[in-house]
Amino acid sequence: MNIESAETVVTSPGRNFVTLRLVTADGVTGLGDATLNGRELAVASYLRDHVAPLLIGRDARNIEDTWQYLYRGAYWRRGPVTMAAIAAVDTALWDIKAKAAGMPLYQLLGGASRRGALAYGHASGRDVPELLDSVRAHLADGYRAIRVQTGIPGLDSVYGVASSAAGSGERYDYEPARRVTGGPVLPVEETWDTRAYLRHVPSVFEAVREEFGPELPLLHDGHHRMTPIQAAKLGKSLEPYDLFWLEDATPGEDQAALRLIRQHTTTPLAIGEVFNSVHDYTTLLAERLIDYVRSAVTHTGGVTAMKKLLDMAAVYGIRSGMHGPTDISPVGMAAQLHLGLAVHNFGIQEYMRHSPDSLEVFRTSYTFEDGLLHPSDTPGLGVELDLDAAGSFPYEPAYLPVNRLADGTVHDW
Repeated sequence: MNIESAETVVTSPGRNFVTLRLVTADGVTGLGDATLNGRELAVASYLRDHVAPLLIGRDARNIEDTWQYLYRGAYWRRGPVTMAAIAAVDTALWDIKAKAAGMPLYQLLGGASRRGALAYGHASGRDVPELLDSVRAHLADGYRAIRVQTGIPGLDSVYGVASSAAGSGERYDYEPARRVTGGPVLPVEETWDTRAYLRHVPSVFEAVREEFGPELPLLHDGHHRMTPIQAAKLGKSLEPYDLFWLEDATPGEDQAALRLIRQHTTTPLAIGEVFNSVHDYTTLLAERLIDYVRSAVTHTGGVTAMKKLLDMAAVYGIRSGMHGPTDISPVGMAAQLHLGLAVHNFGIQEYMRHSPDSLEVFRTSYTFEDGLLHPSDTPGLGVELDLDAAGSFPYEPAYLPVNRLADGTVHDW
């Protein structure tokens, strides 16, 4: 089971993806997702130039040893580029091991703990009527939990609202990073007003609850754009609407900020999609400052590291809410569906459907039915990469927007 080849594939079927493809001497192939939105080529180079040469000849069965070898051997630890690269190797090795065993990955992780993974979709609109239509459409598609985002009066464009302009006419949720034609590719700059946002959002949830009742699980993403006291104010104002969670209320780098928010509101809190290590969570978990872990397998060192993080969270009664937008490739999505099906403390899974072009490159077997995702019983991850299709979608630079306040100051998000 020695690794014979390690290929880094960069493709852009509507958005940019980085995939590691490992092949063993006996012909078993494993895939890993290494996509880092807006910094894809940094991870591709890390894999191609620094990691792949270390893998040739190694025993693909020794997953834990390979993880520790790559993490500790580089001296420079953690960071999104390193951890995305390690995640790709780790996930590809799990794919190989499960294929060799002839079983889906979740069986190697202890078997199923549930029938499927409850998924939430992204409903959004430029105004409340458009939002309500989006919620109805998601319910019709089978979602049983909904994230709610709207435009803000006075602001031309708001990140997370699918009907906002995304650059070339594609849906914002397929590719929130904008591509500019006819000039240099630079991040789009959006104007932001936190006070207007704080005034508007409670009325949005009042309208949604009035239309859809008290039972529907509702989520909201603050995209890191509040100070701790602003986030505490929003959490308090949203308590009457019984949110499933308030996500990324404040920048995640300051773990102590969550203490202040927790003191002022009982609205459940989720954070972590920009984290890449268990060390980013130690205070949050030990002091029970959050309710849901938002990291993705793709950005947190792979299945091995993410399972350890979720096992640690389980000790404190904290559940998973793994990051799952379209900058997680179908390979990364499948990996966390297998993990989410197996772990006891699963909470919910973010799920945005990939574009038809993406699903031409990545042939998936996971399913979505009655609000639940299932990774399938196909051996391994259950995703195959079509190299010919991947080659027909060359890389295109793209960047997420930058927020500025009215005075021109670059704003956290």
